[in-house]
Amino acid sequence: MTKVSFHFNAPDKWTYMCRLVRKAVSTGSMVTVCGEPALLHRFDADLWSFSTTDFVPHCTDSAAPDMLAATPVVFCELPGKSQHRQVLLNLGPGVPMGFEPFERLIEVVGVSDEDRAESRRRWKHYFDRGYAITRHDLASKEAH
Repeated sequence: MTKVSFHFNAPDKWTYMCRLVRKAVSTGSMVTVCGEPALLHRFDADLWSFSTTDFVPHCTDSAAPDMLAATPVVFCELPGKSQHRQVLLNLGPGVPMGFEPFERLIEVVGVSDEDRAESRRRWKHYFDRGYAITRHDLASKEAH
């Protein structure tokens, strides 16, 4: 069963997600990033600019098969289409269709009321279906 983790209270959600993906790739994980095209486009731009010294290789699921096999981060609208089944990062407001085959699903929640409300709906969806959920409160980590 997919391990679901929520990272709450990210003051800069997009930069945090870039760091999270960079860390996953550095440990050898294959990551699928899913969301609507506008969100994927924004995250693509953020991955190119969040660090002047790091590069996180990534491509879209429409890339050539050899590139998909060699690239640790794949962007797609529907995660079920991805060949990578280790880590799924959800950029969207809803539960990603086809998340079940992934080993891990990561949800990052910012500090806005809208983001928190959307995350509560996703949390309830996973919880009601028996998924174990790990909670990471980023606000409490910053306090220490």
